[in-house]
Amino acid sequence: MSQAESAVRAAFASQAAACAERGSPYTGRLCEALGRGLDRSTEVGRRVLDWSGRPDARGDSVPLRLAGGLHALVRRGRVPRLAGLYPPAAVPEPEALEAALAEALRGAEAELLPWLERPPQTNEPMRAAPLMAGLLAVAAETGGMPLALFEVGASAGLLLVLDRYEHRLGGAAAGSPGAPVVLSPAWEGARPPSGAPVRVLRRRGSDLEPLDVTDPADRERLVAYVWPDQPDRIARVEAAIAVAADDPPRLDRAEAAAWTEAVIDPGAAEAGSVRVLMHAVALQYAPEETVARVAAQAARAGARATDAAPFAWLRFEADPAFGERGSLRLTLWPDGTERVLALGDTHGEKLRWLD
Repeated sequence: MSQAESAVRAAFASQAAACAERGSPYTGRLCEALGRGLDRSTEVGRRVLDWSGRPDARGDSVPLRLAGGLHALVRRGRVPRLAGLYPPAAVPEPEALEAALAEALRGAEAELLPWLERPPQTNEPMRAAPLMAGLLAVAAETGGMPLALFEVGASAGLLLVLDRYEHRLGGAAAGSPGAPVVLSPAWEGARPPSGAPVRVLRRRGSDLEPLDVTDPADRERLVAYVWPDQPDRIARVEAAIAVAADDPPRLDRAEAAAWTEAVIDPGAAEAGSVRVLMHAVALQYAPEETVARVAAQAARAGARATDAAPFAWLRFEADPAFGERGSLRLTLWPDGTERVLALGDTHGEKLRWLD
């Protein structure tokens, strides 16, 4: 076995374990079966087993590329034998799953190959919950000034429309009551400030590959990368897509640091509003240089902030300081003090308020 093939099979085994640990036994079994059963009899098998880059979750996430493509085929009705083994069916025996996968790889190869060309792309709406909690803190500390939101790594912009969802945050209500998307993470600690509403003046985001919520192919892509044995997440993403599609936010195709430097002009503050640079589970995947440049531009904008025109940097990312748990950090200028407001899992489903 070549070094590349060995790394690929190890990546599938590692992803299988991660899925099982996160409550997705079917997706774990799927990755396990692919890792064992892939061979060079198909172009998909050859491409995967001879992968030239790093195939695991810290690199190109090859297992999730292939799993996403297979989920899309199942949703299209293209691979009925495999579809019969997908949730809500019981987790299948390994032999039955490997046989169905082999048939799918042979019969739908042309449709699967493009999924290997692009990295997995998700836009988990639940991550809007910690961001909304942070925006409540910003609103409370700025007297309820309206907010101009700027998001890096925005994907399809589902977090940029967070004010159109209903939020239930440890007893604090925010957003739009009665909205089709209701976000109510498991909560510990005090509730976030609720004395001032979150009012969004405008919103704009960027991504290397922004997705269009009005495009059926892009909508399919977002849903396909949600693990099929997580029906609540699938329903939430579909509902959030529908909300965003009513009035899609502006998304620019751009690298995070270059975009931040271009749109966060330190001298372009508007009295009576707060500019908020935000991101969630995005910059943890970016190169160190990108993160440093984003932080430097935020500091430059913060240095020009005033009480009449504050600037905030709000981020929810896996944090090495807390064992890779998600930390919600806020730096609000002109004061410029950085605070950790909350900790939680990186999907935003469990949060502990610290502030």
